[in-house]
Amino acid sequence: MKKPRACAGTSLVILLSALSGCGTGPGAASPDVPVAGTHWTIGAVTVDGVRTVAPSGGLVDFTMDGRVQGTSGCNGFDAAVAVRGDRLTVSDPTVTAIGCPDDRRRFEEALLGSLKGEITASLKGESLVLTSADGRRRVELAAEKQTPFLGTTWTVDGLLSGTGADATSTALPAGSEGRARLTFTGRGKDVRLTGSLGCNRVTAPATISGSRVTLGAVATTRMICTPAQMDLETKLYDALDSPLTYRVEHRTLTVTDADGQGFTAKAGQGG
Repeated sequence: MKKPRACAGTSLVILLSALSGCGTGPGAASPDVPVAGTHWTIGAVTVDGVRTVAPSGGLVDFTMDGRVQGTSGCNGFDAAVAVRGDRLTVSDPTVTAIGCPDDRRRFEEALLGSLKGEITASLKGESLVLTSADGRRRVELAAEKQTPFLGTTWTVDGLLSGTGADATSTALPAGSEGRARLTFTGRGKDVRLTGSLGCNRVTAPATISGSRVTLGAVATTRMICTPAQMDLETKLYDALDSPLTYRVEHRTLTVTDADGQGFTAKAGQGG
């Protein structure tokens, strides 16, 4: 997959505005549509003139390493994508096998049938339209807004330690995945942390200043949990060592203390 031209910049806004300004004169090849590294919500899918509005939760991400990934609102999917000018070539996707209600299953079939093979991409403002080569299918996408830190339920999916060249990321203990969920609610000096460390409930007062979070006394319940859950709870409890620094990138939250110990979490996931 070709890299976006240098003049296209790195942020979505710059990418969109620069698209029309990257040409190098008459006869120059059309620049590749700059979708790499962008994130979209699914608006609708049209098949043979019948337009179906997407259910909630439909997402499409184009990665920097030539993949298109996302969820139909039920199952997740992943495929390879190659870009040449305004043409995308998408491989047959791999799809998870969750049973979907009939309406979501029908939408998913329409979506996945539209996101493969030769596709023409039309980028206008913060909208991306993908049209099949025969014109029978069309997918409407809208640029995804940044997930807010406050009010979002974050599901922990990784553990962090160390700083700089010594920084490492490790998976959660086997058997504890999807169980630790944290939410920060409120504003300024009136914020509260609530949620679960994997088994036991956790709560603490918090103060937010810029990207810094300072926690008050952290309280937890004292239920007996499985060894994997207790292992995760101990690591997360140790990581809640104020002051904390947080960073949100689309649907991913990163929280670390001064020593680099912390965790990553995803929005809108978990059991």
